Amino acid sequence: MKIRKLLIVFSMVTVLAACSSSPDRAAHTQQPYNTADNAPFLNEYKKWQGVPYRLGGTNFSGVDCSAFVQAVYNDAYSVKLPRTTAQQVNIGNKVNYNNAQSGDLVFFKTGYKTRHVGIYLGGNTFMHASTSKGVILSRLDNPYWAAKFWHFRSVN
Repeated sequence: MKIRKLLIVFSMVTVLAACSSSPDRAAHTQQPYNTADNAPFLNEYKKWQGVPYRLGGTNFSGVDCSAFVQAVYNDAYSVKLPRTTAQQVNIGNKVNYNNAQSGDLVFFKTGYKTRHVGIYLGGNTFMHASTSKGVILSRLDNPYWAAKFWHFRSVN
């Protein structure tokens, strides 16, 4: 009987240990985001940092997420992106989470029909126009964003 109880306890400990182990993180999340390759993005971020969120806004007095992404790509790389998140989610190619790279667009489902977009910088960091804090850097592993994450898309 004692052996049976020990086996049950051992089995329970093994199961709990397996449940608590953390998954392997993608290599891109381990890299720093403030690299020379990101200089064009970070220079744009410095211009926009703190600009308040405004639905439909497209300038420094207020900007929404898709207009911010559109402006950054235009000013940093002369790349013309569509204006809305609904249009931006159809450009380029979907990228597997483990293969995300700096410059990929990162999309979130923030509501039943509401979508949000930002620019991934690597190192688990993305820049975006937050509805509550304006233009900021955020982390993908923030519980809010991790729960809302949808997918990455490359900009081709």
